[in-house]
Amino acid sequence: MRRFSLLGLCVVLLVGVAFAQGGGNITVRSMPPVVVKTVPQSGDTEVDPGLTEMRATFSKDMMTDRMWSWVRISRESFPKTTGNVHYLADKRTCVLPVKLEPGKTYVVWINSERFNSFRDAENHPAVPYLLVFETKKE
Repeated sequence: MRRFSLLGLCVVLLVGVAFAQGGGNITVRSMPPVVVKTVPQSGDTEVDPGLTEMRATFSKDMMTDRMWSWVRISRESFPKTTGNVHYLADKRTCVLPVKLEPGKTYVVWINSERFNSFRDAENHPAVPYLLVFETKKE
């Protein structure tokens, strides 16, 4: 429970800093990036175990040179990776090549309190996002 309250405090502080830096003018540019889409979608309980990559799309252009934090909470709940993490040409979508197993629950933080390498082009860390999904049983 403490992790979530600290995480909430970090988000409040980020918003406060951005507000202060922007002279009180809140804009998309002054706010941290957020996850706007994931593949698979968080909460999905029928993910095809044949899916070969996970994707996170952000609200802003991101730093793309080895800047990501796909964070595992346990070895058992993190997918096996099969290739190099990379961004698409849109500079907003990060791809993690994976091999999923049927009938399994996966839990991955996209950024976290401790690991925050997903950053926008102005070096603002993305707000942490919890991606949780289950694959179909065969």
